[in-house]
Amino acid sequence: MEYGSIDVERWAPEGAHSQARGPFERDRARVLHSSGLRRLGAKTQVLGPASNDFIRTRLTHTLEVAQIGRSLAKYMGADQDLVETACLCHDLGHPPFGHNGERALAEVSTAIGGFEGNAQTLRLITRLEPKRFFPDDRPAGMNLTRATVDATIKYPWGAGEGRRKFNVYEDDRDVFEWARLGNEGQCVEAQMMDLADDIGYSVHDVEDAVVRGHFSLESLRADSDRIVSATVGWYGGDSGRLSAAFERLFPLFPPTYSGSQRDLARLKDLTSTFIGRFLTAVTDASPQSARYTGGVIVPDDIADEILLLKGIAVTYVMAPRELEPTYLSQRSVLFDLVDALWDRPSEMEEMYLESYRRSGDDASKLRSIIDQVAALTDQSAMAWHARLCGMLRSPL
Repeated sequence: MEYGSIDVERWAPEGAHSQARGPFERDRARVLHSSGLRRLGAKTQVLGPASNDFIRTRLTHTLEVAQIGRSLAKYMGADQDLVETACLCHDLGHPPFGHNGERALAEVSTAIGGFEGNAQTLRLITRLEPKRFFPDDRPAGMNLTRATVDATIKYPWGAGEGRRKFNVYEDDRDVFEWARLGNEGQCVEAQMMDLADDIGYSVHDVEDAVVRGHFSLESLRADSDRIVSATVGWYGGDSGRLSAAFERLFPLFPPTYSGSQRDLARLKDLTSTFIGRFLTAVTDASPQSARYTGGVIVPDDIADEILLLKGIAVTYVMAPRELEPTYLSQRSVLFDLVDALWDRPSEMEEMYLESYRRSGDDASKLRSIIDQVAALTDQSAMAWHARLCGMLRSPL
């Protein structure tokens, strides 16, 4: 795949760099050294990071997605550093408490365009992460190349454009348009990032749920109809095709899991089998293409299998958790923090306080507060809540 001077251009001008590293390799290094990536180590993936030493955090999920994405890039002729970097970026904008926290911040920011983890990722890599500035002292975030920024854009549209998920707030429309250059749809590297994420969490969330005891492997056969129904209810899909996907995947699961070293090894082999199965099918079906023509082709049967695995996590973890007091308490913590910082903005970290002070209206001030809360980890959100709001609710 060819990359030209436009693809490696950066949002803010920079001086000449050593030729020892290519532009996408440099992007990868910037993300690996970023504070945003480090924070993912203490943010919820599906199960909270404090719940078990084995459980994946946003950071371990991100590293696994990056490896899957790099494999896709290798097999499909894209730049491996570029795709890996997009994968490393893909969850940087997620707030404390995973998708639960995302929903809470979306609710409190409705009047200013909402909150979306992918839009927050774009904001972080192009504005909030402290690395580069424009000559007029405006922050430029990590100042990644145009191609890398574009590869992080999972949903190439903004808030209010007729879809629930989106990838840009109006405040950040200028850098979104700069990265997109008028192109429609995802570039092929963004498609690889998107698929790597789907494969990663579909497979690994099931592994975590087994290890954590949310379901037993012996129960899978008896629960097949329930799993299919939950999948359709949460994600959509065709129940007949999902039932067929279950029949294809069920024989691959080990019959039991006891927590022994042998059983852990079998479970790891299962995740490797699934990932290899999905990558092989996709790369066999996807001819090499230009960045905006052609793309990643996921065969229908593979798409159904990935969706079914996501549905297993829904059935045993995500849907039951919706009604747990802990889950409701997590949202309350973030609601309280936004209210507390609105009343006492001086409590924000200095970089977010600077942004707040530069704000010309209440909407911009609220966005700065949302930026601060979104940057917190699960643990720091709880600590801030204890300090600023008095009585500590314990969602973990």
